[in-house]
Amino acid sequence: MNGATVIVTGANSGIGRATTAGIVKLGGRVIMACRDVNSGEETAREILQETGADRKLVLVKELDLASIASIHNFCQGIIEEEPRLDVLINNAGVYQCPYTKTEDGFEMQFGVNHLGHFLLTHLLLDLLKRSAPSRIVVVSSKLYKYGQINFDDLNSEQNYDKAFAYSRSKLANLLFTCELARRLEGSGVTVNALSPGIVRTNLGRHVHIPVVAKPLFNLLSWGFFKSPEQGAETSLYLACSPDVQDVQGKFFSDCKPQVLLEKATSKEVACKLWDISEVLVGILK
Repeated sequence: MNGATVIVTGANSGIGRATTAGIVKLGGRVIMACRDVNSGEETAREILQETGADRKLVLVKELDLASIASIHNFCQGIIEEEPRLDVLINNAGVYQCPYTKTEDGFEMQFGVNHLGHFLLTHLLLDLLKRSAPSRIVVVSSKLYKYGQINFDDLNSEQNYDKAFAYSRSKLANLLFTCELARRLEGSGVTVNALSPGIVRTNLGRHVHIPVVAKPLFNLLSWGFFKSPEQGAETSLYLACSPDVQDVQGKFFSDCKPQVLLEKATSKEVACKLWDISEVLVGILK
């Protein structure tokens, strides 16, 4: 990845941190898009120390995907300062949090996991096209299987189940990937999605585990969960492998293509979600 510029959202911890370190080791330059800049700077120092890489290969910039204003500010800075963008990795995510809303009034998981990345990608798309061949990588989850897109209650105001809301946001990621892939045909920009698997990260901090069960859970997690480095392998594969340079709109797990359920590839639902998402984030009034 020598000479490549890559944006990784949620780069300061978990899979995002491991993805960033992996790209730096391959000679790529990473723009770490982080809500907490101080945490991002600390992580950047750790990665540089671990890899011995040049300081120029890591740049930390503030991005709060729960804020439309923050997304616009971030993208404006990127467009003004960066001559090219080779890879955008939409990695950041919120998992099973209590019912809360983003700065703009969206249910948090849907707002961050889907709408935030939807707007981010839209605003950076021209730069990605000018930099073609370039790639977009979307981190989804196999838990999409348990989600449904209820267009009558996208904000979960009638009913909120935190596990369902997460699955719905991950289903939205896949519908977005499929529709974006269709729109990008012939542009030189590819987009593919992935499931990292079950990974030991702080993503599950909102999941309540009884105190008495925590020692057993921690033991099991070390035995059966992937490390962040293992969880980042498919992200890195889709970001730089020549094997997928022309692959468009597919879903991967463990660096292998997977067959999606029909609800994740429905053109009708994907188009409708796209149109509504444009209105919600202010692309179309």
